[in-house]
Amino acid sequence: MVLSLPLRLCPSVRRAVIPAVAVWLCSAVSPALAHPHIFVETGLRLEMDGAGHVIGIEVTWTYDELYSLLVLEDLELDDDYDGALRPDEIEKLSGFDLNWAAEFAGDLYLFPAAGADISPEDETGALALGAPENRGARFSEGKITTVHYRAVPAQAAEGLRLRAYDPTFYTAYEVSGRVDAPAPCRGLVNKPDLERAYAEVERRLGGRSAEVDDYPEVGAFFAETLVISCDPAS
Repeated sequence: MVLSLPLRLCPSVRRAVIPAVAVWLCSAVSPALAHPHIFVETGLRLEMDGAGHVIGIEVTWTYDELYSLLVLEDLELDDDYDGALRPDEIEKLSGFDLNWAAEFAGDLYLFPAAGADISPEDETGALALGAPENRGARFSEGKITTVHYRAVPAQAAEGLRLRAYDPTFYTAYEVSGRVDAPAPCRGLVNKPDLERAYAEVERRLGGRSAEVDDYPEVGAFFAETLVISCDPAS
């Protein structure tokens, strides 16, 4: 039985035009086990100008097999169940996850190099990124992959910090080792302190069951921090 739970329980799904899938995801899995609900392998490719400034980020999202299946069913794709999509189906799939609300940050935060230390609870220091530009989609091995681009106000690359996460922890983003930056720059990954993250969950639950509707917003505590480092010019 599908329960009609309010969509406020899963704000990250607001980026996809698939309300039926959103209701299913919010209701079909026990909340005690359901954080996160969606798993996304994330690739980040930095675009730089001739002066070595970052001017854009290409974002690749590869969704887990279950969520991919639900999206295909909701969009009525792969009706022959052969695991392959026709060109017209790819066109219909492309951009399905870019119908963002105005306040949605795209679960991507870029912090300037000279900024203060990043607080897991504060995104106010993040740079404003451009609206997403669709760069296509594909379907392979049971997973949907989409690509979009975000313009960046020109920033010196050295020391820039990126974090990809859903504040509500409804969606989990895995970014490690998938940052592509033009030479001589690279992305260095700092792992989250998981002991601290789980302790924060317990603290915010305050002894309540994890099945509460208002699961605490702890996604930032589980996020990796990627720091851009560039070799000095020779």
